[in-house]
Amino acid sequence: MTPSPPLAAQLAALPAMPLPHLWALWGQHFPRRPDRVNRRYLEARLAYRLQEIALGGLPPQVKAHLAQCGEQRSKIKVGRGPELRLMPGTTLIREWDRREYRVTVLADGFYGLDGKRYKSLSAAARAITGTQWNGPRFFGLRDGKEGAR
Repeated sequence: MTPSPPLAAQLAALPAMPLPHLWALWGQHFPRRPDRVNRRYLEARLAYRLQEIALGGLPPQVKAHLAQCGEQRSKIKVGRGPELRLMPGTTLIREWDRREYRVTVLADGFYGLDGKRYKSLSAAARAITGTQWNGPRFFGLRDGKEGAR
C-alpha cells in the first residue's frame, strides 16, 4: 500500500482533477451525493473533509456553540422541532387504504418501502398516499392528530 500524498498536495490536486475522479473521491468520504451541486462546491466540501481527516474536526462544544450563534443571529427562523433520529433497521408500520405498509430505516439514511429507496419519510408517505404528507406525522412520530396533513 502506498502512503497518501501530503495534505497540501491532495488539496492542490482537486481543481485539476477530472470530475469522475472527484466523484470517486466523494464516494470514499460520503454516503451519498448531494442533490444539487457544482464543481466549486464539490471541491470545497472535499477539501474540508480531507483537512478534517488529516487535522481533526471541530470539537463538539465548538460545533454546538457555532450552531447556537447561527440560530440567534439568523433572520431565517425555522419552525422545526427536535431532529428525528431513527436507528437503522427500525421498521415503521402504517395501515393505509386497507393495506399495511412497512418502511425500514436503512443504514445510509434512506428509507426502504416495497424494494424502493426514499430520501425521507415524507417521500415514502407520498408514495403510499399519492399526496403530500409530513412523513413523521403520517407514521405517528410527531404530535398532532393521526392522519392530519
